[in-house]
Amino acid sequence: MNYLDDDAVKTLTDRLARAEGSLRGISRMVAERRCVDEILTQVAAVKGALNQVTCLLLERQLKACFTQCMPSGEPDDRLQRLANALSMVVKQS
Repeated sequence: MNYLDDDAVKTLTDRLARAEGSLRGISRMVAERRCVDEILTQVAAVKGALNQVTCLLLERQLKACFTQCMPSGEPDDRLQRLANALSMVVKQS
């Protein structure tokens, strides 16, 4: 099941690239022994960016499940995929 179109892939890779750049910036800030408030602000921003990525992935998966799995009469498969995705998110938070 393909749940990511070209636009979603571009959006996700752009967001991940920004988060990656921010992580490198945080690493530099730590090496420079910058103020903890500044570092924690950047850490929170990265977490927020990753949460947005997570939400977009889940949104796309849900849309795909309801449009592709439901018509084929496989509600158990649809629910299992959703349960797996949500379980991974909960474990990581």
